[in-house]
Amino acid sequence: MRRYELMLVIRPDVAEDRAQAVLDRATRSITGGDGQIVKISPWGRRRLAYPIGLHREGSYHIVLFDAPSAAVLEMERGLNITEEVLRHLVTRVERPASRRSAAEGEPTEGDADMEPPEEAEADLDGEFIDESETEAAPAAIE
Repeated sequence: MRRYELMLVIRPDVAEDRAQAVLDRATRSITGGDGQIVKISPWGRRRLAYPIGLHREGSYHIVLFDAPSAAVLEMERGLNITEEVLRHLVTRVERPASRRSAAEGEPTEGDADMEPPEEAEADLDGEFIDESETEAAPAAIE
């Protein structure tokens, strides 16, 4: 399974409980397709870069998850027909390479004798960046 990040922009005129229902439906679609939710971050209401329809603001939500590609396709199909969603974007999260492995000439990602990523993270003691935390989130519009 690969790690993905979903950004949802929900219409600002949608009630909070209805927005939560849209988010729950998307996460159920992921978990129903043998995926696993890593983190859900509500960013709140923010100004859009450009108007979408008559809306100049949207409610942003970030979902970090591990899932097979079939589950991602099914989730996107559901989001495309949901009226409350202004925009959504699913991106694959690339796991950062280790600085130590490049410096010491250890096997690269394509080699067959490479350790699994979980064991490699434990051996490097903090050399991997934790992609579940993001510092790039701008302040929410109140």
